[in-house]
Amino acid sequence: MAFRVLGTLALVAAALAAPTPSNETSTLKKRIDHFGDATWFHVGLGNCGVFSVDSDKIVAIPKSLYDQNNGGNCFQWVKITDQRNGNVHWGQTLDSCPSCGDGLDLSPGLFEEFGSLDVGRFPIVWNFEPFGFVPPN
Repeated sequence: MAFRVLGTLALVAAALAAPTPSNETSTLKKRIDHFGDATWFHVGLGNCGVFSVDSDKIVAIPKSLYDQNNGGNCFQWVKITDQRNGNVHWGQTLDSCPSCGDGLDLSPGLFEEFGSLDVGRFPIVWNFEPFGFVPPN
């Protein structure tokens, strides 16, 4: 009798642990965190073909990444976390930066969300948000 109960419990546990079949393809992708420095630049006509002004919340991603993705990150939002204090803000990818290493170049308006332009640079961790993401605010 105990064997039958244990066998039944094992079958129930296996059924509950089994994945549910689905006809949908998962769109979840692993988030990749990038570590580098935030710097700032005066914006204008970016590599994505859009003209911006300094008050816009714009980021220029590393040129190597821009080229690797054939500009596929244009218009994608980036979450930027200040490693000094954990402050988070978002910027939209509209340009590339040939000298950023693994960091980002921010428009003055976005850089000032984190602090004074006089700071010049600070350490960040950043990642792309999924296409269709709209930042809070």
